[in-house]
Amino acid sequence: MSQYRMDEELVQSIAALPAVDRTDVAEARRIVSSRYAGTGSVEGVSVHECSCTAADGHVIALRVYRPSRRTSSGAIYHVHGGGFILGDPDMSHLRNAELARETGAVVVAVAYRLAPEWPFPTPLDDVYSGLLWLREHTGELGIDPSQIVLHGVSAGGALAAAAALLARDRNGPPVRFQFLKSPALDDRLRTASSRRFTDTPALTRRDAELSWSAYLGRAAGAVSPYAAPARATDLTNLPPAYVSVAEFDPLRDEGIDFARSLLAAGVPVELHLFPGTYHGSGAVREAAVSRRELSEEVAVLRTVLERPGQPAAPRDDEGNRAHV
Repeated sequence: MSQYRMDEELVQSIAALPAVDRTDVAEARRIVSSRYAGTGSVEGVSVHECSCTAADGHVIALRVYRPSRRTSSGAIYHVHGGGFILGDPDMSHLRNAELARETGAVVVAVAYRLAPEWPFPTPLDDVYSGLLWLREHTGELGIDPSQIVLHGVSAGGALAAAAALLARDRNGPPVRFQFLKSPALDDRLRTASSRRFTDTPALTRRDAELSWSAYLGRAAGAVSPYAAPARATDLTNLPPAYVSVAEFDPLRDEGIDFARSLLAAGVPVELHLFPGTYHGSGAVREAAVSRRELSEEVAVLRTVLERPGQPAAPRDDEGNRAHV
């Protein structure tokens, strides 16, 4: 790794990263799940397990985070990462609770089915079904249906961006904003960063190849832009976006390219490259660059979730207006 000029505060964390062989999916899942912080309670946030039903009858688990002090009438719909084959809402549980508390908005996380057992389009269908459920339950959750933010990390970024495309093309739920964090968007892996950063920490080029192969399965013919949003030729009329990328990440340039394509299509975009970072290095919370990354995430989401013209009245965790 000496050829990469990593942030000095991140260097030590690299040695502690577990070796995850994605060709052994069961073992990879065991290793990744063993690193979760768990699903314990978080001060100032109540957590509720819910579910919705996919078109094929599968029950999709959803986790709803309600801050005890509601200062926003919006909602953040979170789609976890894991290369399409790993992870579940547990992996981002504590961060989702923090986002709920720090933005004052409801957060909903979706447990979509994973590849290779469930390749495209099933994971995306699950994510979209969860978005439909959120739209249908805005009343009881005290959410303004025009203030729903899609929030995706890594492979979850691909699913969030694809859900935005589906919502536009199916005249589905209105999406206020899409927050794409180190998104995996292009199965072709032809960018300079994907060719150069073949052995970077946490995510190598080989990892990306295995992830896309599992997600796309044995489907013949052209890859759908709903599977790999970088392939979309029409990005007009999509919600505004924030895209963040890590400097030393095979996915870096596809995130940058997607942001540029959105801009060319007339979609407002904010793009941020965090220097000296690797894929998922924000988990090293004590590093100054990670603190900047996490605080900017909250700042961006707070700004987006403010109601136009006036701040939202604080609400309690049952969605009622709170007295202040």
